[in-house]
Amino acid sequence: MARSPPAKQYLGQVSGRMAEHYARVASSEIEDVLHHVWVAGPGSAHPGKLLTSPSQGMSREAARAMAVDLSRRSTPAEGGLCTFQPVVRGDACPWKLNCEGCEKFVMSGADLLYWHRKREQWRSLAERAPDDATADYLHQVFEPTSQAIDGLEKALAALGLLDQALAMDLRRPQD
Repeated sequence: MARSPPAKQYLGQVSGRMAEHYARVASSEIEDVLHHVWVAGPGSAHPGKLLTSPSQGMSREAARAMAVDLSRRSTPAEGGLCTFQPVVRGDACPWKLNCEGCEKFVMSGADLLYWHRKREQWRSLAERAPDDATADYLHQVFEPTSQAIDGLEKALAALGLLDQALAMDLRRPQD
């Protein structure tokens, strides 16, 4: 099978060292499975809904075909993937990169630890809130994201990939 072009060609308007590094790591080290488990992001009508995943018993050829299809339908974004086709083709984001609030944003199994850290950050903010009303508000704001994380964990667990996803930390600086 012919090798796909470097991931940098698919970055379009996404800039910054993190995005380039993430795309390189994602396409080379996790294309086997984790990157192919997608759930709806926090901005969707059903956060955490399983959108696509490799089925059990999928052949390596079928998994590679799925990887090519997914790479054509998405581009890396902070904490997941953007599936809005104009952005995938290189246009600027009309929502000013508000990925978490966008219905076209999806989360993959490769980003699970990133989202665990985000959840801990929000919990920490809520714990330090000056009053219960503020803490409740912070929990309410983060609830769709929490639902998406829970859905991603359920999908990964059902596929037997949760431990592998928890062991992979793409957001930590790599050698």
